[in-house]
Amino acid sequence: MFKTMWNQTRLTALLGIKYPIFLGPMGGGFSTPELLATVSNAGGLGSFGAYTLSREEILMAAKAIKTLTDKPYNINLWVSDVDRQLAEYPAESLEKIKTLFKPYFDELSIPLPALDINIPSKFLKQTEVVFEVKPAVFSFIFGVPPKEILDEARRLGIKTVGAATTLDEALALEDAEVDAIVAAGFEAGGHRPSFLKPAHDSLTGTFALVQQLKAKIKTPVIAAGGIADAKGIAAVLTLGADAAQLGTAFMVTDESNATPVHKARIFSDESKYTVLSKSLTGRMGRMIRNRISEEIPYEQEVLPFPLQTRLIGPLRAAAVAQGKTDMINFWSGQNAVNLKHTKASELMQSLISETTAIFQH
Repeated sequence: MFKTMWNQTRLTALLGIKYPIFLGPMGGGFSTPELLATVSNAGGLGSFGAYTLSREEILMAAKAIKTLTDKPYNINLWVSDVDRQLAEYPAESLEKIKTLFKPYFDELSIPLPALDINIPSKFLKQTEVVFEVKPAVFSFIFGVPPKEILDEARRLGIKTVGAATTLDEALALEDAEVDAIVAAGFEAGGHRPSFLKPAHDSLTGTFALVQQLKAKIKTPVIAAGGIADAKGIAAVLTLGADAAQLGTAFMVTDESNATPVHKARIFSDESKYTVLSKSLTGRMGRMIRNRISEEIPYEQEVLPFPLQTRLIGPLRAAAVAQGKTDMINFWSGQNAVNLKHTKASELMQSLISETTAIFQH
């Protein structure tokens, strides 16, 4: 019998949790203290995506989390939250791209926004708040934090988790001595967190990536991308992963902050058609196809991140208000076909009991 105690891995021991099931840290306002607490209280690792939040907002979320759980949890940030090319971005390129998107604004009868290319990174200030809050885990994507930050996390007893989309990125994270590495397969929903090469040159699937990492690194591995049920968890654990991370399956639960229309779209037949697009944010991410992702191909230059997000922000708000769902980006992973749970606690219970049944079979 393989792994009678499937839930005892290097990561459950390291983090003091019962099950190697991690909630994907959904940024952009999708995370809630309630969703995090439900996963942590059930024995997994709840996560909170905080990359868009101010110091006060992070502190407020942490306060709410503490009232809901005393179990380990994770706060996630973006190391690189502003594209480098934004620093000297030409005004004529900005105008050209605004003109490209103008027809969509005209259709919704709203003006193009005034945009300022001067967008400072929030990352360093946000890490100060994370150290104040002291979650059990501090995870990050889009790079490796400076050594001083990783040293401070160690000093405070906070475990660090980085995300890799390639073996080279995992090796860089291992060199930095992080505690665990997420093998982020290209099936995953949301942004593709590549940092050594462009995202479109870093498209390895979860199964291949987990095996590459297990062959070459000693750091514990968390598999992410395309995992939505117990069979997926069992599969990645069998390949040697130390934990499985699920995003889309939790995004459709009542406890997530995704809009009802977003959840409905993931449950619909449209979820079969996900695409990798940068046209709505400026960085490659997996979403359910829409008019903009179809009409503005990946090769087309758009504004650097997060300026493109700021351009699209008012368009998205107007599209939501006017019910024009064909202009809204609905993040989703590739594997949403069998999703059924709308309560996070029921999802966790089914993941635990069904994974146990698979390994006892």
